[in-house]
Amino acid sequence: MRVVIALGANLGDPRKQISLAIDAMRDVLKVIKVSSLYETAPFKVSDQQPNYINAVLIGETELQPKVLIKELLKIESTLGRQRTIPKAARTIDIDIIDYEGFFLESEELTLPHPRAHERKFVLKPWAEIDPDAELLGYGPIKELLAALG
Repeated sequence: MRVVIALGANLGDPRKQISLAIDAMRDVLKVIKVSSLYETAPFKVSDQQPNYINAVLIGETELQPKVLIKELLKIESTLGRQRTIPKAARTIDIDIIDYEGFFLESEELTLPHPRAHERKFVLKPWAEIDPDAELLGYGPIKELLAALG
C-alpha cells in the first residue's frame, strides 16, 4: 500500500532527527521518495518555539494502518519524543497523512490526516515529490496549497 508520511522536528538537531527517523522507517516500509527539507515557523502555537524542519516521504508498506502507526510511534519514542502537552516542541513528529486513499476514524488514528489540508508544511513538500496527488475528501494538493497562499 502507498503511504504518505510527514515528519517534523524543532528540538535538538532537527535535520539529523529527520534523517534518523527516515532510516528507522526503512525497517517498516519501503521508502520511495523523500522531499527536500523545509524550515517553517511553528504552526498555531502560543509559546515561543524554534522553527521546525519538515519533510514528507512516500513509501510502500504491507502493514495495516493501525500497525504502521504503532511502529512509527515506537520510532518517535526511540528518538526521544515525549508527548506532554499538545503542540509542544518536539525532537520528532511522524504522521501518516494518507494511506492509499483509505478512510479511517479511530481512537488511534484518523485517515487521511484531519488537518493536512490546512498545513502548508505538509502540502508543499508533498507537492514537490508528488505534484498530482490528491487528499481524500479535499482534492488536489496543488489546489489546497494555492488556497493557503
